[in-house]
Amino acid sequence: MINLVLFGKPGAGKGTQASFLKSEFNLVHISTGDLFRNHISNQTDLGKLAKSYMDQGDLVPDQVTIDMLENEVDQNKQAKGFIFDGFPRTEAQAEALDVFLTKKGMKINATIALEADDDILVQRLLERGKSSGRTDDQDEGKIRNRFDEYNSKTAPLRTYYNNQQKFHSINGIGTIEEITARLTELINSL
Repeated sequence: MINLVLFGKPGAGKGTQASFLKSEFNLVHISTGDLFRNHISNQTDLGKLAKSYMDQGDLVPDQVTIDMLENEVDQNKQAKGFIFDGFPRTEAQAEALDVFLTKKGMKINATIALEADDDILVQRLLERGKSSGRTDDQDEGKIRNRFDEYNSKTAPLRTYYNNQQKFHSINGIGTIEEITARLTELINSL
């Protein structure tokens, strides 16, 4: 079983590469954003609980997110592994994920950061914003603000996973095929 955490600033190509990894290695891609939307739209107990926090303008507690992840893992018992995308975002979440996976007899095999220069990512996102309709991809100030958020909250996980010898950095510049080849080589070496 291969369990991966995929990191990267907005525009780094996480979604594109997760789609490839999912099919190439028969992994289940768990995007916490999609998970939240699904639970809320289906009005599950966890979705209602998450929405109650969100409606108050509060962050959803880590345990609610972990419960959603655990539910998703339990529904995919035949999976050869998982790609966690959007979680963990903090060291406390990484620790909670480790505890949850250990209870299941599983572990994170690798965390992979798709690295790219901010100016290149800004251009990618502005280009994506022309067709996606996402307002957060159409304003350079908002994009750079998202980068700052990533740098302050998510990037410190590099140290957490480095200490476990599970952190890997991949050059996220090049063609989709070139980046995919780098990821494939790394995963095959695990």
